[in-house]
Amino acid sequence: MWRLRAGSSALRGGAWARISQRAGAEAVAAAGMERAVVRCVPSEPKLSLSFALADGSHKHMQRDQSEPLGRALSRIATNALKGHAKAAARKGRRAAEPGAGAAAAAGAAGPAEPLVKLYYREEAVGDDVLNVDAWQDGAVLQIGDVKYKVERNPPAVTELQLPRYIMAGFPVCPKLGLEFGEPERSLFRWFREARPGAAAGAPGASAGPAWVEVGGAHERVFTPSNADIGLRLKLRCTPGNGQRLGPSRELESAGPVEAGPGACTFDQRHLYTKRVSGDGLVRAVTYNVLADVYAHTEHSRAVLYPYCAPYALGLDYRLNLLQKELSGYSADVLCLQEVDRAVFHDSLAPALDAFGLHGLFRLKQHQHEGLATFFRRDKFRLLAQHDIAYQQALAGDPLHGALLEQLGRYPQARDRVLQRSSALQVSVLQSTKDSSKKICVANTHLYWHPRGGHIRLIQMAVALTHLKHVTHDLYPGIPVLFCGDFNSTPSTGMYSFVSTGSISEDHEDWTSNGEEESCNMSLTHPFRLKSACGEPAYTNYVGGFHGCLDYIFIDFTALEVEQVIPMPSHEEVTTHQALPSVSHPSDHIALICDLKWK
Repeated sequence: MWRLRAGSSALRGGAWARISQRAGAEAVAAAGMERAVVRCVPSEPKLSLSFALADGSHKHMQRDQSEPLGRALSRIATNALKGHAKAAARKGRRAAEPGAGAAAAAGAAGPAEPLVKLYYREEAVGDDVLNVDAWQDGAVLQIGDVKYKVERNPPAVTELQLPRYIMAGFPVCPKLGLEFGEPERSLFRWFREARPGAAAGAPGASAGPAWVEVGGAHERVFTPSNADIGLRLKLRCTPGNGQRLGPSRELESAGPVEAGPGACTFDQRHLYTKRVSGDGLVRAVTYNVLADVYAHTEHSRAVLYPYCAPYALGLDYRLNLLQKELSGYSADVLCLQEVDRAVFHDSLAPALDAFGLHGLFRLKQHQHEGLATFFRRDKFRLLAQHDIAYQQALAGDPLHGALLEQLGRYPQARDRVLQRSSALQVSVLQSTKDSSKKICVANTHLYWHPRGGHIRLIQMAVALTHLKHVTHDLYPGIPVLFCGDFNSTPSTGMYSFVSTGSISEDHEDWTSNGEEESCNMSLTHPFRLKSACGEPAYTNYVGGFHGCLDYIFIDFTALEVEQVIPMPSHEEVTTHQALPSVSHPSDHIALICDLKWK
């Protein structure tokens, strides 16, 4: 009987699926009253009031919070009178038709302005009381003979989206926005479209599609089965906050459930990660997920990944695989690289939130992709973020003054470094079970060019100096967990620098782009780091290259490796020649290990 006015963010969902709204007013109706919904927040100058008149019309009003109640009630009376007048006009037109009775003609008489009052605890609220104070939860609005129970700031769905592409066997994770509600306190019901002809001849069957509730599917995330292939899905979300429920919203998928690809490269790995790691353990994952801005281009299809089916390079398809792969790892700390900004906000963050992970995003300068770090909410809380862009830190932070001064002797190398857009994402986390346990999680994606070894060395020097500041000056003694795509094989200077703590000025990587751009320097750092997953044969496997570029570096004075999750077999990786493929969403392979504090 009433209407939820959707905000602009909710309307964006129209491009993905059709949205319908449900009243959800059973409790109010049982009490013999309609409902009037008031939205009033201190940060906004106006409050909104929504209700349905007796003639069936819906009213949504915006009034100043500082306005006296009497003016708002007068406006409601005017709206009600207009509604009655329109209803009377309709009756009058029917009365003029041949055969219309006298009663219909009498009903066309002009109505009087209805009495409009607001009551709280059975006492009338004075006309001089301000709106912000007058419209209290549980008040009763009377318009003529009709009474409305006022609900102030009930839980409400502000945004609901389903993926454009849904596959059997892969989790469907809706994007959900709530106001005055919490996802874990809300109700979710999933429906599948009935098979054509299943409801044929049913008494009272409507012209629209018939829906069958999926038994037991009451979670925020739903995984369709092969039985759902060819059928659309519908989600009904009833927002709640632990004290009451708000009006439901329904959302139908834009298309039917499609068949999945069969076995994926990560299926066997999931056997090791079915459960979240135990207390005292930290499951860390690092993964370059291949940004859509790089995968979905003509150059990618024709040159970089010609062996990959074009549809398998599409973002909607890859997101199904990514969400299933990532959720199945049950990570405590998850570091991702090459994350498109829209993919983070619209897909990965909402999906992984449903699995208990909170996400942080760092966009690269002048780019559409960046870094994302997720952590398990019931294991960690965020204490601080200390992200940097390498070129900005090097040029402007006094911490790096000595390095910048050294680079001054090599202007060509210095300028190249200052033109790169790479970033370092740093998150300081604290255990929710033991406040004495803190960890500094670093995530990066170093410069990619094969002849950029000297640039990667300088970027790593900036990173380690910054991490020294965080772990020695700001949070003394906390260990480092350094994840990322370092674009460096184990034979490179970058890997040697991180692992040994120093790099000599005569290392060959200083001249990786020729003598003209060389920058021979000696560098050191204070950490004792090692690769937790060792040196796999490869973490990147494409048509023209395969090698180990990704690492999880740990401070081995404070952390030790409990287990390393096995890599996919070579046969799995090369089933479709190389990566990405119909069974693997990226050209990289995730690294996964369980760590424990010493």
